[in-house]
Amino acid sequence: MDDTPITSPTALLSLRVAAREAGFTRSCEERTGSLLAVLAAARPAGRVLELGTGVGEGTAWLLSGMDAASRLVTVELDDTVQAIARAELGADPRVTFVTADAGAWLEEYDGEPFDLVFADTWPGKFTHLERALDLVAPGGTYLIDDLLPQPDWPQAHKDAVKRLVGEVEGRPDLRSVRLAWSSGLVMAVRGERGPKTP
Repeated sequence: MDDTPITSPTALLSLRVAAREAGFTRSCEERTGSLLAVLAAARPAGRVLELGTGVGEGTAWLLSGMDAASRLVTVELDDTVQAIARAELGADPRVTFVTADAGAWLEEYDGEPFDLVFADTWPGKFTHLERALDLVAPGGTYLIDDLLPQPDWPQAHKDAVKRLVGEVEGRPDLRSVRLAWSSGLVMAVRGERGPKTP
């Protein structure tokens, strides 16, 4: 037994080709994607938020797990890379693409909370964390990746990751687990709404 995903989204190959051609190197890692698909599948008629579309590899994984009644909002600052995702996945009526700064979007959003929030960019993770966590519905899941050290990380980023993990794990309204797997993940599930941490 290994951790190779059993099935992959049909769009994945063409998205990877487009990512290489565009010089985009920050796509969702395959094992993280397989987990996203399972988490999305666990939420029938679920509301899903992805912060950081990139070229759409994570988006494709999420859509592959979602049922017909589920809805995904995916937010990306860079229209050039998100255009790749739109071209490949935009015909799917379950997904809404938003081209905006994710931090500004988080500040302005006033809709319903989400059953699954995948923060794959700085806003919602290293900035605007409180706001992103506020958008996780009771019983919902918050997932962040890219937490294992990389050779090119500056010391300041290592410290930022440590602070981030501590903040998520320190919240009394979340039950979290670290996964030293894939690119390094923290997954947290919100219990019933309790008092906010200061």
